[in-house]
Amino acid sequence: MSHWKRAGVLDRCEDRRSDPAWVAECWANNEARVIGVDREGRVDHDGGALSFVATEGPYDADQHFLLGLWDGAPLFVRAVPTAQDGLRAVIGGLSVEHLQVAFAAVGLIGWHHRAGFCPACGTASQPVLAGLSRRCPSCGMEDYPRSDAAVIMAVTDAEDRLLLARQPVWPSGMYSVLAGFAEVGESLEQTVHREVAEEVGLELGQVRYLGSQPWPFPRSLMVAFAAESTGTELRPSPTEVEDACWVTRDELRERVSAGSMSLPMAASIARRMIEAWLDGELTAERVG
Repeated sequence: MSHWKRAGVLDRCEDRRSDPAWVAECWANNEARVIGVDREGRVDHDGGALSFVATEGPYDADQHFLLGLWDGAPLFVRAVPTAQDGLRAVIGGLSVEHLQVAFAAVGLIGWHHRAGFCPACGTASQPVLAGLSRRCPSCGMEDYPRSDAAVIMAVTDAEDRLLLARQPVWPSGMYSVLAGFAEVGESLEQTVHREVAEEVGLELGQVRYLGSQPWPFPRSLMVAFAAESTGTELRPSPTEVEDACWVTRDELRERVSAGSMSLPMAASIARRMIEAWLDGELTAERVG
């Protein structure tokens, strides 16, 4: 079972964020720490862990955003001009706890960078609730961070082969399962059917839920499904898919071992889905 299925490491303090005095006390706490994230989503780290520093100076509600309490200690994030490395470059070496904190920190700073103006009237908005929201001083509208729903599908055929595909912008040789964003007025299951039809021309039978995972590139919530194809003829979309293929377990292992095919990073739900299928355990208990 993935750690994303258990309670998160951060206490988001929903009931106390509205008290500026309490948030300022959190900033002044001797155990409080802050992590810097730049506008490109880069973070500071020491190779295997995020780099946190002690909070210092007065609390600034426009710059210091409370992620929550981590093991009882306040943890903040702030925007910095530049940080060390992009999250993708370090994600594989982070512990479960640091991965969850990194996703929250990068996602929140990215949202503040993009959401500086009221979506209703265009006035510059201000952070409130210790950075969890922004409020317009003109019309009073409150705006919150959004996650874009995206589906990711492990499609198998009657012989239990797995469908893998690649986009032309990916690193050479990298393949993954199909994925795509939900459109307005569409259920997640309908998105699965549409995306598979659009990308490889297949119709599906049964579709079942496997699990979910945040993915802050820039603000996705990946929702995983297993799907059974009613056919095997692939018609890859010329604008989205460079190549698509069915693979058996032995074929996939051989190609990865030979270096002719690589898989998504270990921290991704895509990788968990592929490995679960390889082990014959493509279930919500294994993937979720």
